Amino acid sequence: MMTQNIFFDIGFIVILSAMLACIARLLKQPLIPAYVIAGIILGPYLGFITNIDVINNLSEIGIAFLLFIVGLEIDIKKLKDVGLIASIGGLFQIAAVFILTFIISSLLGFYAIESAYLGLIVAFSSTMVVVKLLSDKREIDTLHGRIIIGILLLQDIIAIFALSILNRGSFSAESLVLSLFKGAIVIIVSFVVGRYILPPLFKFAAASQELLFIASIAVAFLFSMIINSIGFSIAVGAFIAGITLNVPYNIEIIGKIKPLRDFFSVLFFVSLGTQLSLKTLGIIIGPLIIFILLVILLKPLIIMFLCSFFGFSKRNSFISAISLGQISEFSLILAAIGMSSGYISQDVFSLTVLLAVITIIITTYFINYSDSIYRSFAPMLGFFDKLTSAYQSLEYIPRKMKKYVVLCGYNRIGYSIIKSLRKMRKSHIVVDFNPEIIKKLIAEKVPCLYGDVGDIEILQRLNLKDASMVISTVPDKNDNMLLIREAKKSNKKVVVFVTGSQIDEALELYNAGADYVILPHFLGGEHVSLILETFGKDLNKIIDNKVRHLEELKNRKIMGHEHPQHHK
Repeated sequence: MMTQNIFFDIGFIVILSAMLACIARLLKQPLIPAYVIAGIILGPYLGFITNIDVINNLSEIGIAFLLFIVGLEIDIKKLKDVGLIASIGGLFQIAAVFILTFIISSLLGFYAIESAYLGLIVAFSSTMVVVKLLSDKREIDTLHGRIIIGILLLQDIIAIFALSILNRGSFSAESLVLSLFKGAIVIIVSFVVGRYILPPLFKFAAASQELLFIASIAVAFLFSMIINSIGFSIAVGAFIAGITLNVPYNIEIIGKIKPLRDFFSVLFFVSLGTQLSLKTLGIIIGPLIIFILLVILLKPLIIMFLCSFFGFSKRNSFISAISLGQISEFSLILAAIGMSSGYISQDVFSLTVLLAVITIIITTYFINYSDSIYRSFAPMLGFFDKLTSAYQSLEYIPRKMKKYVVLCGYNRIGYSIIKSLRKMRKSHIVVDFNPEIIKKLIAEKVPCLYGDVGDIEILQRLNLKDASMVISTVPDKNDNMLLIREAKKSNKKVVVFVTGSQIDEALELYNAGADYVILPHFLGGEHVSLILETFGKDLNKIIDNKVRHLEELKNRKIMGHEHPQHHK
């Protein structure tokens, strides 16, 4: 009977979530709010969910799979550029938000211990939500993506220590030293396993797609179980498993695990809705509004100031800040521990759950529309320009450049375009928001500029009136609309190539003034047809082309190029 009840609970969740997600999709809205609303309807409103604890436990698997995939995707070496903001800046952010929240909570009449809990609750941001949204937008590897992940990793480490101390009920220097020692051992063992043991095992497993899938899942569970047994969370164990599994088959593993992650992630967001207690809303509405403003306004303001202070551009600082304007899944665990220990009341717990649900929904819109929000607020953020410096030097622009080609987006398609421009001996300049790419181009003396095509200030620095052609491989429609408008305004004769993903989008870009719209999905078929027409049945020509293609693929592998993963 219990099994049947769980089956029906999951069935209700999946069916209603799918229905609401379809409605959200039709209305062009993010899907996460739809899942939370499904939880509210099935939990507090209709009472259909009878095994809330089981659903909550299953949702933790979603967090583990998410962080496992993040570990697979992330290159720790690339985090060195954000090391200071992630460590020192992250510590300052946690301390500043904690103190500010403690003072505000005390002024609102909460007890000192409740104010301390609320300070911790507000200080942390949601790794689960933010990383999923960044992954869906393919922004994990951008500079602001690295800043966000770096800060989130530090927050998670601090949260784990906080949970460990609260679970013990006391704090001692010995327990802290022991935890640090355990952490060091985990890192050393993970490095050895990832370097010497896993690569040959997965070389064998890769012969079978089924074996590759089950072996990667086994690694995730093995690390999570072992690391959890020594006092750390399951989610952290899954993240370390992903980092350790540094094998050449990461892309295939990620593609196979993402459906599992998406399914269990739905359970996580639905579980948030099921935990709402609408009966106490009238009592806590005043403090709730104040805490919402604290989380979505003051907390991002602190983060933006710190990012700017450490030299990051106004745009990266702003997007990083608004992306962290929510509370964490760890905050819910902290609140649950506080209530079970008798330190906080049911009202404070309900306040925490409502705060989590509302700020997570708001964050979904903040991240999905981050570029549009930044463009709206950019004129009011002039003060932060005075603090930034570090990444403004990431450029190499020769003084004398006339009739040059501007390439926005170097990776993948752009790499081939640059090769053709060099053969044609056309002057060119590359714009890209990946600092690693810009550093490589600077080392090769390739004219380049670090920045985002969606940033009006970057477009102004390009001096488009002297350009003969502008090519954008960036698939974002709004960015390309801005590029077309600014390019044609500066130089009516400039030829503008942009990239689209759908036919309707391509038609919009043509109407906006684009001279040609690149549709990558169609280019593949056109390229194959040209090969067939050119080589026909001539085996020698086909073999020659194969050799050239193999060399091209090897070069792209060295450059770190991969086909983007599709999430829609």
